[in-house]
Parts: sequence; structure tokens; C-alpha cells
Amino acid sequence: MKRKAFSLIELMIVIVILGLLAAMVMPSLTGKGEEAKRNLVCVQMKSIYNGALDMFKINNGIYPSTQEGLEALVKNPDTQKYPNYSTSGYFKDSKMPKDSWGSDFIYINDNGKVELISLGADRKEGGSDEAADIKMSECK
Repeated sequence: MKRKAFSLIELMIVIVILGLLAAMVMPSLTGKGEEAKRNLVCVQMKSIYNGALDMFKINNGIYPSTQEGLEALVKNPDTQKYPNYSTSGYFKDSKMPKDSWGSDFIYINDNGKVELISLGADRKEGGSDEAADIKMSECK
């Protein structure tokens, strides 16, 4: 008589093998999601700086002030100060980009030296490890 099912021992061996494989693979995957989000934020900040902010400066001769912020890339804050402002703004669909956690970027213009900052996963200033702030100047 031929049997057509697996024995309990065979099933347990397969389960143990799968468990060992999972134990070896999971540690290398843990934390990769947050790392990917942090890397994406760096790409976004460089894109804003090298795209919209540079175009703003080309058209107007200066970067927006810290007080005007990135909102100046969506709507002209001062038609007298920026007469060459792009009629459609500097972001596609006039939408402000958000970081990987859905928060606005912080924009600082210190006498022409521009810095973009994301508050990170905790959405609070400061923090460490995965909750640390991300600054464009520190991105690779």
C-alpha cells in the first residue's frame, strides 16, 4: 500500500528548516525600511535644492529668505522683490513636497547658505538613531 501524505517528522523537519532560514534572513532585513526612508529624504532634499531652489535663484538672483520658506517656491511672496518669478511656481502642480514621514521640510537661508532639514521619524527636533534629524548638508 502506497502512502500519499507526509509524516509528522517530515513536516517538522521542513518547519525547522524554514525557521532557520527566517532566523538568518530577518536580522538583515530589519531596519532597512527606515534606512530607505532616510535615503529617500536625502534624495528629495537634493532634488529641491538642485531643482526648484536653483531655478528660483536663476530667475530672481537670490534664494528665498528663511521667513518666506519653501512656500516661496509655490506662490510669489513679493511681486516687487521677485518680478521674474515663474508664473507657474517651481513645484509641479504647486504642491509642497513632504518628507518620508509626511512632514514639511524646514528651510533655512543663512546669508545665501541654504539648509534643508527633515525632523525624521519622530517629527521632533533632535533625536538619535532612526529618530535623528536629517540635514541636507550631511547627506552623502
